[in-house]
Amino acid sequence: MTMSEPTVYVIDDDESVRDALNWLITSVDLPVRTFESAHTFLESYQPDNLGCIVVDVRMPGMSGIELQKKLARLSDRIPIIIITGHGHVDMAVNAMKAGAFDFFEKPFDEQLLLDSVQNAMVKGAQVARDNARKVEIRQRLELLTPREREVLDLIVTGEPNKKIAHRLGVGEKTVESHRAKVMEKMQAKSLADLIKITLI
Repeated sequence: MTMSEPTVYVIDDDESVRDALNWLITSVDLPVRTFESAHTFLESYQPDNLGCIVVDVRMPGMSGIELQKKLARLSDRIPIIIITGHGHVDMAVNAMKAGAFDFFEKPFDEQLLLDSVQNAMVKGAQVARDNARKVEIRQRLELLTPREREVLDLIVTGEPNKKIAHRLGVGEKTVESHRAKVMEKMQAKSLADLIKITLI
């Protein structure tokens, strides 16, 4: 299994729960990796790993909520499904407010959990695509010269070439040249496309 393959990461200190979740999730042909603690998970986890996390709230060391907060600080948006024993519902609700994808009380309905995991995997794939797109656009922006960046900023506010030329103290032909370079480097097919790209 490659690191980039979308995977369900199951984290629970209870071996029987890990085994049950492993069996359940592999039954729908999803790759699973299980961990007995948040720390052992973090030791092997890379920010560009794809998939989703199913984690227990209460575990020795780092709790599921603390793991969620740590990943959020790392700006990692991998979907997290919280599972909790009775009496920890408030924590799970707070986790949802903090961005968890879903939460389930033990004992949980297996089909509902599976549905949630599959939805989280779809969401995780979308997040990964969005992140890759943002990185790609940042790289394109870095190709622009300072003057091309100025022209881009004025183009997306709707300024015509004549006004841009006046603002920058250059000729219209110079603006047209910069504008063509901006379109080329940003790989934009039209003004609408360029605006859409800069809004990502």
